[in-house]
Amino acid sequence: MLRDLLELVPYLLLFLIVRSAVKGFLSDRRRARTVRPAESIQSGGELKKDPVCGTYVSAAASLTRNVNGQVFHFCSKECRDRYPAK
Repeated sequence: MLRDLLELVPYLLLFLIVRSAVKGFLSDRRRARTVRPAESIQSGGELKKDPVCGTYVSAAASLTRNVNGQVFHFCSKECRDRYPAK
């Protein structure tokens, strides 16, 4: 009985290794299919300073708000929403 169980150990280890490899392969494929917003925005160009936190952000990637005819550039929605509209 014990000998029969010991004969199954290499097959069990092989199964666990193959299962782990397949899971890793599938999760890599899922990650490759997801679109990341930061990768879809072209980098470079003119930098604008966020008036709330002071971070410099690409004009093409920034969120904007028009206040009294002046355009302000923000690094995030949170900074844009915190900026006072006068």
